[in-house]
Amino acid sequence: MRGTSMFFRLYFAAGLLALGALFATPGPANAQTPVTQDVDRAQLLRNQSLMHGDPYSLENGVDNGQAVASPNDRDLGEQEILKRVERYEPFSVSVATPFYYTTNVALAHSGEQGDLLFAPAAAVTYAPRFTRTFFGSFTVQQQSFYYDRFSGLNFGSFDFRAGLVYILPTLHNLMLRGEYDYNRLTFSNSFNEFFSNHSIFLNAELPFRIGRAQQFSLGTDANISVHAEPSAPRRHEFDFYAGYAVSLTRSFSVDAVGRIFVRDYSSTDRTDVSEILAISANYRVTKCFSASAASTFAWSQSNKSVFDYKVANIGGALSLNFKF
Repeated sequence: MRGTSMFFRLYFAAGLLALGALFATPGPANAQTPVTQDVDRAQLLRNQSLMHGDPYSLENGVDNGQAVASPNDRDLGEQEILKRVERYEPFSVSVATPFYYTTNVALAHSGEQGDLLFAPAAAVTYAPRFTRTFFGSFTVQQQSFYYDRFSGLNFGSFDFRAGLVYILPTLHNLMLRGEYDYNRLTFSNSFNEFFSNHSIFLNAELPFRIGRAQQFSLGTDANISVHAEPSAPRRHEFDFYAGYAVSLTRSFSVDAVGRIFVRDYSSTDRTDVSEILAISANYRVTKCFSASAASTFAWSQSNKSVFDYKVANIGGALSLNFKF
């Protein structure tokens, strides 16, 4: 009954198709199902969680000519590129409280509704260093998403990621990353899931350092879904991105990243092309505590026009990050 209630609330927020058509044709190619909608929202919001910095960076003792934190990190910011730490610290515990105003809560094609969003998150990462340029990566993360007015859209997201990272100093510090990711979406304040996904994430990133205070990066990702339940929202994602980060002082940095996504849905003939621009300003209050302001703008076009949308998320985060 709870899933049915959520279905009606999500349908109303999206304003997509008539209720009778949804019941008459389960999982149609031209209808945005509630689960697909939640997965789309979750993927977009998870990329803005402002969690922990890259452990394979210069400030964490990785002295191989490697540039500073990657724009492909879960948190786009928290970069201390003017300070060198000699001892590598493989463990990281992070807690963050992102908050946003979003202009389109349901990623609807029309009839957009805005709302406030609070998305507390916690993560633990272990990144053992096998050699000077070869690392492991194991992360457990839990994040919840709470809307102010549209509480029926609330959900939780759990991730377990495990993989390897290899840096090639002879190739301009090219970073290669491969991870297994298990993602589980649950109803708000519940262990009952409505979607789970097993995927393989591959990334290649080429950094260009400009002095010690700036970095420009180019990269590409592939996120291949191996199995999903239910199967309708399952999709493969491919993107190209360019990022720029500058540390204006020891405590204050600004960065931006632009991405172009191609999303191929396995169960239908749907293909989306999306553009995302994210900008953040980050202030490190202490070694472990930081505050960030962030804005994200996204546009999505699909071969099924009912899935087209645009959204802006403006807000920030307070975060704690402990390394040891």
